[in-house]
Amino acid sequence: MTTTQPAVFERLSVQQWRVREARHRQRADQLTAGWRRRRQTGEANEVEDFLFTYYSYRPALLRRWHPGAGIRLEGASAEPRAQWRWYATHEADVLVDAGAFLADRADTVGFVEGLLRRTAARRAKLGCSCLHEWAMVYGMRDGQERHTKLPLRLGHAGTDAVVESSRIECTHFDAFRFFTPVARPLNALQPTRETQTELEQPGCLHANMDLYKWAMKLGPIIPGELLIDTFELAREVRDLDMQASPYDVRRFGLEPVRIETQQGRREFAVRQQSFASRANVLRERMLQAIARARQAASADAVASPPAASGPGESISARRRR
Repeated sequence: MTTTQPAVFERLSVQQWRVREARHRQRADQLTAGWRRRRQTGEANEVEDFLFTYYSYRPALLRRWHPGAGIRLEGASAEPRAQWRWYATHEADVLVDAGAFLADRADTVGFVEGLLRRTAARRAKLGCSCLHEWAMVYGMRDGQERHTKLPLRLGHAGTDAVVESSRIECTHFDAFRFFTPVARPLNALQPTRETQTELEQPGCLHANMDLYKWAMKLGPIIPGELLIDTFELAREVRDLDMQASPYDVRRFGLEPVRIETQQGRREFAVRQQSFASRANVLRERMLQAIARARQAASADAVASPPAASGPGESISARRRR
């Protein structure tokens, strides 16, 4: 009876993978400490809390380290991860079952892969000046429900004046859908969910924050270190998103980027370009992780013999769903 040898690009010793897992958990705990503390005290931070309420992923998911596809973890078969979904055992070792994940999540992986590739291929547009945040309160007055209770730096009239004197060209559907009804016709584009892959570009703050969401959706084929990197970028981008917004966020230690001035718009564009460059590096790493998973799954499919049973059963028979 033969046992299928899964596709392995690297084998980590117990010491190696435990060190990586511990470092990952430490980073995750540091990044989520404020949110976890506020959950106990009932406090709120409308800048940072967005990353946990809008994206709604629990800190425990961010804390969970995955090695990525094709990485075999020595001696991990007795660990809880051996029972995790989309993992498989081989002898005493554990690895991500890339074939099972890609089969179960084919549509999601295909969509994310296409979106990442097309977004990265476009030139970053740096002229939006964060006006999407201003369009979300355009035309509103005191007493009307807003998505945040933060005070407006310039008041309602001043905020409206900035919108009316500017060109708005938001490319991100999930930002555009929160525009006030009177602001939507002012946008040079009318993005929809169907045109998402045609419009997203690397200069968009929200498209770059969304890398965290896409990394989460790609689950175990994304190495934990890459997942944390997308979350760290999202935190920094969120700060700029709120600094350049019409809201006063100084009580959170953030100085405003006054995009109603030429100097403020220049500052925003410089920081926007930096984030675009960093985000495209992450997009490439995510595309590489997907390609690696496809390679591992393809190699496993070629190597798998007919279904077996007993002590010599193949890795595909030991999948953890």
